[in-house]
Amino acid sequence: MFLTLICTIFEKKYNMDKSLLKEKLFNECLKQQMKSVDNIKVAISEAQKSANEYGQPKDRYDAYRIQLLRKRDMFANQLKIGLEQIETLHKINLSINHDIVNFGALVITDEQKLFVSISLGKIMIDNETYYAISPMVPFYKAMKGLKKGDTFDFRGRKLKILDIF
Repeated sequence: MFLTLICTIFEKKYNMDKSLLKEKLFNECLKQQMKSVDNIKVAISEAQKSANEYGQPKDRYDAYRIQLLRKRDMFANQLKIGLEQIETLHKINLSINHDIVNFGALVITDEQKLFVSISLGKIMIDNETYYAISPMVPFYKAMKGLKKGDTFDFRGRKLKILDIF
């Protein structure tokens, strides 16, 4: 009975640590994506300002002004994508403790620690390296639906899933 109580307490603390880690990863992803969106907004503003300062088109085919406006439009497209990424992050339910590799899961393999969310790459949390990956990348597709203890091949490497949550 005492051993069962100790195991239950340990399991609750371990699961709480997992939830806290997942929350930290989510918050860091959100912070990085928000920073990216803010930088894009500044770039749009600067591109529009440059076009405005250049003045009215010199003729119907003013290549420089067209170039400035295309730059602004390119940043606007990047902003749209960045905002969609934030929306995607908000679809993650942090209270779900995943038992298979799926969107929103934190996957620990024998080589890497991956947060299936959006493509942000390397993220440092508590001096540990994690990688935020999108469900669209081939690496995710190679392990989608697998469970703890399963192995999979990716580009000639055999990897084992040590934990999922």
